[in-house]
Amino acid sequence: MLLIADGDNITVGKPVIDGARVLAKAERNGRGKKIIVFKYKAKVRYRRKNGHRQNFTSLSIDKILPPGVEAPKPAKKRATRRKKKEETTDGA
Repeated sequence: MLLIADGDNITVGKPVIDGARVLAKAERNGRGKKIIVFKYKAKVRYRRKNGHRQNFTSLSIDKILPPGVEAPKPAKKRATRRKKKEETTDGA
């Protein structure tokens, strides 16, 4: 973090603010637009065409926490129980 401004309270880092944290959530993963990589050398019949798509993760920033502030604890998810398969009895 380089700078945190909360109303009139401004904190500037030199070069960063120690202990400051960012809470973010990954929204989605995907791949960017395809770019064409074309290599060419004149007069020697050398041509190579290749495409590339860069992977990315889209983030949404929830909060920016200044130093010394505790992050809220996430709510625990309850574990779901699996139902046991009913036993089948054959007449044999």
